[in-house]
Amino acid sequence: MITTVSFNISDKAKAEHAFTIRRIVFVEEQMVSREEEYDSFEEIATHYLALVDDVPGGTARWRVTDNGVKLERFAVLPSFRNQGVGATLVNTVLKDVLPLQKKIYLHSQVSAMNLYAKAGFVPEGELFYEANIPHYKMVYKGA
Repeated sequence: MITTVSFNISDKAKAEHAFTIRRIVFVEEQMVSREEEYDSFEEIATHYLALVDDVPGGTARWRVTDNGVKLERFAVLPSFRNQGVGATLVNTVLKDVLPLQKKIYLHSQVSAMNLYAKAGFVPEGELFYEANIPHYKMVYKGA
């Protein structure tokens, strides 16, 4: 069973699990530098941890920007992929941010665009690179 919990960065135990997942996925697997991965927004973001049978398997975060609500740092450990963890995270975060009634957007790696499209996001603009990985901006239009 997949469950999600939200937390802020002061919850050290949950934060440690989230950062471990992000390190494995982004730094080790995708070769993103630690400096790019861990940024100054950790303190202001709302973070999520996805648990699969009580084992941490994925993470995400969101924060308010000048452009609306930005969803970020979706990461699922390789052993938990294709089991609905990513979709559960996306849907949980959306449920929490929709009441804010702001534009909702994210920067999707090209390989993850289908996940976000299924949740109601559409690409906007041109292909760009973050951390040497191709991305598109995607905006939530509704499911």
